[in-house]
Amino acid sequence: MSNQALDKALADKRQAGKNIIVPYIMAGDGGLDILEQRLEFLQESGAAAVELGIPFSDPVADGPTIQDAGQRALKNDTSLTSVLKTLETFKDKRSIPVILMTYFNPIYVYGVEAFANDCASVGVNGVIIPDLPMEEEEHIVARLQDHAISSIRLAAMTSPERRLADIAGRTEGFLYAVSVKGTTGTRSAHGSNVQSYLQQLKQMANAPVLAGFGVSSSEQARELAADCDGVIIGSRIVDWFHQGKIDDIKQLIQNSL
Repeated sequence: MSNQALDKALADKRQAGKNIIVPYIMAGDGGLDILEQRLEFLQESGAAAVELGIPFSDPVADGPTIQDAGQRALKNDTSLTSVLKTLETFKDKRSIPVILMTYFNPIYVYGVEAFANDCASVGVNGVIIPDLPMEEEEHIVARLQDHAISSIRLAAMTSPERRLADIAGRTEGFLYAVSVKGTTGTRSAHGSNVQSYLQQLKQMANAPVLAGFGVSSSEQARELAADCDGVIIGSRIVDWFHQGKIDDIKQLIQNSL
């Protein structure tokens, strides 16, 4: 069962003729006390939802910018527990959907049942677990579905067509189309086969398809979104928040819509 608030937020952007833009930020980078302010700012800038990373000591999908942000957050004693507790403090004032991006290890330590229950309690709308293959996802996905929290799947360019179709059919909220072969990080250009890959996923998926990894400019965002429904912008926004380039972030999002 997909999350209705997330589905509506994404659909509203498309119905308004705009691209779906989902910024990624690292929870605790700069302190958790600014999390509410950052979410409000991103919503005011035009974001449809926010992907909120949970810092982890051994990431596998993150490039250097997000790894550095994770290390800063860990030095601030940020954990899955502290992030959920912080989200709880302003859950009634928050209207932008929040999607947690976390590796499976912190969830396992937290407890799958407790994680699903607490995510629902604090108003989490979706979850992305990049190191959890669909063959091993049944137990946790069922718990999330009990609370109508979307399980968002990632599609890789290296996967065979049959697997992509299976992932696209299972995803809830949106399909996260990894548009590079490698880790996250800003790139000056994407490969020539990305267009056909995104078009293929659009035909397979019932949910919106968002391209992520390597989006570093509004030009790239609009180019990718021409073949799907929108983009996820991570490393550039994480870097600019760290540098205090707030106006640049707002302009990037608005120019990508």
